[in-house]
Amino acid sequence: MSIWFKNYKIEDFKDSSINIDAHLGIEFLEIGKDFFKAKMPVDKRTKQPLGLLHGGASCVLAESTASFAAFLTIDPRKKTVVGLNLNANHIKTTTSGYVFACAKPLHIGKSTSIWDVKITNDKDELVSNITFTAMHKDL
Repeated sequence: MSIWFKNYKIEDFKDSSINIDAHLGIEFLEIGKDFFKAKMPVDKRTKQPLGLLHGGASCVLAESTASFAAFLTIDPRKKTVVGLNLNANHIKTTTSGYVFACAKPLHIGKSTSIWDVKITNDKDELVSNITFTAMHKDL
């Protein structure tokens, strides 16, 4: 059984990367029964001055992925989604390639959802583990 409000396909979101997501090169990759995946390049837009992946860029990737996933679980005619909290643990860094975010729900309720976001590098090594909480707000 799927967690999504309706039967979405990843093709439905090919042009959904706008604003900060587009600026950082974030692309939505895959939607599964209980997960949503995205990727972001590690380049001059997403590195800090020492040439390492910026923790803030990882947070943007996690929040964009999890908040988009949270939005896909609600009826968009009745509710919208806004972020309430983000807690990030940066475990490893990277200097090139891509990082990948996979958001999975820990809880989906009527008014909130909590998402576990694992960010990995090209070698599938854990870079950051982030928990994101969304509020499902009535329109």
